[in-house]
Amino acid sequence: MTNGDLFTYIMLGATLGLSAGISPGPLLTLVISESLKHGPGGGIKVALSPLITDLPIILASLLILARLGKSPAAVGIIAFAGAIFLFFLGWECLQTKGLANSTENVQPRSLKKGIVANLLNPHPYLFWITVGAPTAIKARQDGVITVILFFAAFYILLTGSKIMVAWMTGKTRSFLSGKAYRWIMRLLGIVLLLFSAFFIYDGVQMFSGI
Repeated sequence: MTNGDLFTYIMLGATLGLSAGISPGPLLTLVISESLKHGPGGGIKVALSPLITDLPIILASLLILARLGKSPAAVGIIAFAGAIFLFFLGWECLQTKGLANSTENVQPRSLKKGIVANLLNPHPYLFWITVGAPTAIKARQDGVITVILFFAAFYILLTGSKIMVAWMTGKTRSFLSGKAYRWIMRLLGIVLLLFSAFFIYDGVQMFSGI
């Protein structure tokens, strides 16, 4: 393992986590609505729900990929699917104009509601089967520490960014419609598009070895 490889996986985990943390979606909407109704503490409870819901999704994705891992064609197809998914996420980030946070009419949501919403959201399943789990398996080739740091970077940025949104929403309602948010999303979009290209390269490499 080289320091460059380690940094790449940390950066990838951090980028994916931050993108998932602040991109518009059902869970972020719940974070905002809870923060508006009950203050930052309510939003923080919802922000932590992925730490509960993602474990079975990750394990299932790893088991599926373990069965498919002996087929280069299957791994290559998953790499291309991951590239498409990352491209879609990056394009969405580039197109984001801001997120309206006038959710006063949304019913209060508890941590239980946040867990249910995340389990019913297709994005975590798509992410882990096409991007997260394949990256973790590839990182394992560089050592367990690399895998741990990839997961740590992802979840620190995922939950940390949602906690930040909860806190800022409780203090001020202008962040998600301001210029800073739009520029952060654009930068994330560019980085995600670059990582999409890396996944395409991995897919091509798998098929070229058949």
